[in-house]
Amino acid sequence: MSTRHPIIAVTGSSGAGTTTVMKSFAHIFRREGIAAQVIEGDSFHRYNRVEMRERVKRADSGEGPQISHFGPESNLLADLERVFGEYAETGHGQVRRYIHDAAEAKELGGDPGTFTPWQPMPDASDLLFYEGLHGGYVGPDATVARHVDLLVGVVPIINLEWIQKLHRDQNLRGYSQDAVVDTILRRMPDYVKHICPQFSRTHVNFQRVPTVDTSNPFIAKDIPSADESMVVIRFADPKGIDFPYLLSMLQNAWMSRPNNIVVPGGKMGLAMQLIFTPMILRLMDLKRRAH
Repeated sequence: MSTRHPIIAVTGSSGAGTTTVMKSFAHIFRREGIAAQVIEGDSFHRYNRVEMRERVKRADSGEGPQISHFGPESNLLADLERVFGEYAETGHGQVRRYIHDAAEAKELGGDPGTFTPWQPMPDASDLLFYEGLHGGYVGPDATVARHVDLLVGVVPIINLEWIQKLHRDQNLRGYSQDAVVDTILRRMPDYVKHICPQFSRTHVNFQRVPTVDTSNPFIAKDIPSADESMVVIRFADPKGIDFPYLLSMLQNAWMSRPNNIVVPGGKMGLAMQLIFTPMILRLMDLKRRAH
């Protein structure tokens, strides 16, 4: 953790709703005039898309243990910790981008599924913002979480997460349902061992809970909408959180525990801005005082 060069990390698996978080933080940064150095967790994958497919194929045929993007074997987690540590100390570090699709390939000048070269971070950022799978990771190979000043978890209940993955991979990527189910099963040990524990280290956790039947995610015809969901927001330390203000600003919100507030799914983005704006301004005030 660093007063001079704060780090904010959002951790959550793909399809968890981290895009909503990114937009909410982007609004805060723009409104408050904060320059954020953004790091995508995908840029710390160990293998490019072709290499990862080959590794998975070999594991499926019995040549070595199973591997998934959730586990440390397929990610440069020691490098991620090193970048966090260097930024916390100096405000600088090395970054690269993972090229997801043709649009990014045209923008970044590479092939989809590959990485750009490592480059120095641009000068004069106010904070580091990470979004990916391992912002709160702790393991024998790395302790990423120790460098993070504000750690945010975003996680739907597991059936909703499976529905979102099934729909995305089938409709956008053309995978069969059997192939997607195989991926879910392959990832499960790493999910339990390396992803779930991170949500016990978060300062604030957002869990989306559908209010429609998702008991069999493999037959769901559509993804429950925001209006068909509630979001449970859990604060690790509720001291200093103005719950009466949040309840007055978020219509139909209510408290389920002394450190939990429940809001309608459509209010998730607004809730994030109301909660995180004072937290980020506090980090910026501490930064100014330190300098």
